[in-house]
Amino acid sequence: MTNVTVIGAQWGDEGKGKIVDWLSSRADVVVRFQGGHNAGHTLVIDGEVFKLSLLPSGIVRGRLSLIGNGVVFDPWHFREEVERLRGQGVAVTPEILQVADTCPLILPFHRELDGLREEASGPAGKIGTTLRGIGPAYEDKVGRRALRVGDLARLDGIDGQLDRLLAHHNALRAGFGHTGIDRRQLKAALAEVAPFVLPFGAPVWRTLDEARRAGRRILFEGAQGVLLDVDHGTYPFVTSSNVVAGQAAAGSGLGPAATGYVLGIVKAYATRVGSGPFPTELRDEIGQRLGERGREFGTVTGRKRRCGWFDAALVRQAIAVSGVHGVALTKLDVLDGFDELQICTGYLLAGEALDYLPSDPRTQVAVEPVFERFGGWSESTFGARSWADLPAQAVKYIRRIEELIGCPVATVSTSPERDDTILVRDPFA
Repeated sequence: MTNVTVIGAQWGDEGKGKIVDWLSSRADVVVRFQGGHNAGHTLVIDGEVFKLSLLPSGIVRGRLSLIGNGVVFDPWHFREEVERLRGQGVAVTPEILQVADTCPLILPFHRELDGLREEASGPAGKIGTTLRGIGPAYEDKVGRRALRVGDLARLDGIDGQLDRLLAHHNALRAGFGHTGIDRRQLKAALAEVAPFVLPFGAPVWRTLDEARRAGRRILFEGAQGVLLDVDHGTYPFVTSSNVVAGQAAAGSGLGPAATGYVLGIVKAYATRVGSGPFPTELRDEIGQRLGERGREFGTVTGRKRRCGWFDAALVRQAIAVSGVHGVALTKLDVLDGFDELQICTGYLLAGEALDYLPSDPRTQVAVEPVFERFGGWSESTFGARSWADLPAQAVKYIRRIEELIGCPVATVSTSPERDDTILVRDPFA
């Protein structure tokens, strides 16, 4: 038996929620290892829709679900999401859900700072943040001034840390022309939410170590996508954490040898939410058609996603930096009925051929994609559960993607429903 790490291998929104839900039936433990409640996962189970943004997807299936130390944690959103799931009949208790006591807290002024910065940047300079305070919370973590989940149990002893934290943020707020943070109000808000959160707090690393020693199957659940990784993505239009598979170890508390098989999730086309380079973006009726058929709106923000053709060069790059063993190809059915498809195989920059996207932001927006044309198919792939159910041309499209990205396709998803999945290789096998 092996453990499995699931990551997005594009710009997020690849359909990780369904794949993690599908894999959770084979797992004993599911752990989130980075990001925050800016990561939207939509699950469709027996026709009912569950929308998660902080909790691990395994919670809906009753699996032991853990929020690792690499996640930044908004206690008020946590309460809201738990109560919403309970309202849908999901049992969410400290027996099946644990939050690492070392998770940094997202506080109200983190969200405010996100908004102040985006507003001050103007339309051209906006990063495209979800305005949920993720970046500022990570800044406080690495600045060693963050409050953490465990601090909720000792609010009377946090004044020294608050001094450091508020000195930093009050200076920032003054620069934006805003008043300082009300210390008493902040402590009162923390005291009010603490009783709800604290029963879930735990040394998650210890729970994972016990699970590993007992031979239990662990599923590591990533958020966003590798192309949004703070080191390996299209910087500065990225998220504030590492998204690559290597973060599964650091963000959960298990060593890298325990993270197992790396499954990269990719759409059969490409999408992106917010600002930043997108070499294969389609600003025409084809892009609009992809968006409408794929229902391309962000789970968290509701923002319309930008759509384009599959970029094999970028996916190949994401696979290399994340050590992906196999990919899960999602939303193949969205391509049904197109007369012609295109796949980006590389780029041209001032006439020079490139097989990767350079790191310089100015270069990233200047490259021209090199496309390979591919015949489409008229038959439906929706709901297919075996290779025999797929049109021959759809199979050829999948095989060509495998060749171009240098990685095998392990699963193919053909609808939002969990069971509409073609299994080529069970990652847990």
